[in-house]
Amino acid sequence: MKADSLTGDLPFWKTKTLEDMSTSEWESLCDGCARCCLNKLEDWDTGEIVWTDVACTLLDGRSCRCKDYENRAATVPDCIQLTPEEVRTLTWLPPTCAYRLVREGLDLYWWHPLVSGDPETVHQAGISVRGRTVPEDGMALQDYEHHVVNWPAELPDGD
Repeated sequence: MKADSLTGDLPFWKTKTLEDMSTSEWESLCDGCARCCLNKLEDWDTGEIVWTDVACTLLDGRSCRCKDYENRAATVPDCIQLTPEEVRTLTWLPPTCAYRLVREGLDLYWWHPLVSGDPETVHQAGISVRGRTVPEDGMALQDYEHHVVNWPAELPDGD
């Protein structure tokens, strides 16, 4: 989304703080990558967070959206609802996350649906988890360590 050449209006993510966004603006910041829906492991001694390719039980692997977004906490009690306060304190948000980018005063990437106008560009650019996950259903917690990956915490090539 480019600035309007006649009015010079900038898109909301460049002019508003996270706290000042409307609900619809806030929700539209999610690019649909689903990286935050991957299970993460924390070292109890060091606090280090590592990513896995193990997807939340509610993640639709094709659309990269929650199967029951409105009621997700009932099924997944430890699901973290992103709020401005959470975004300001979470250390594990991916570097491509629009909430993190806005928090850091950076612009959205070209593939973000708010910029491209197409919700498929996040998948075409290789940002989303589509085709890169295994389901958590039936997996023992101790097996998660065999699914540690680095790519969710990295920027894609060329960006």
